[in-house]
Amino acid sequence: MDMQTPFARISGLGSARKGTEHFWFQRLTALANVPLSLFLLWFVIRLAGADKAEMMGTVSNPLVAGLLVLAIISITWHMRLGLQVVIEDYIHGEALKLALIIFNLFFTFGIAVVSVVSTLMLAFGG
Repeated sequence: MDMQTPFARISGLGSARKGTEHFWFQRLTALANVPLSLFLLWFVIRLAGADKAEMMGTVSNPLVAGLLVLAIISITWHMRLGLQVVIEDYIHGEALKLALIIFNLFFTFGIAVVSVVSTLMLAFGG
């Protein structure tokens, strides 16, 4: 026989209050990705067939470099959030779920760091 009150049984099982924050960040990055993706499309079309010097000249423009960095950060953040939802919804083993969430974090962070550093190296002529 359980001596706990109904409230005590459910206490601590409720919301961690992170779902709404996650939801809004995913929507915010999706909204930011619309104009940034249009910029990336323009950037790729503009540099199609260009040589390295022309590409580096374009990336060395602070506005272009800044938009590229913003696009990288927004897209990889959105990717991390989306993959986390898929992992949380479809992976049922808790240990595997935790391992995949950690891997997702490091993987997307690694992609972002390598991409931003590469962009900045191109922008500053490295």
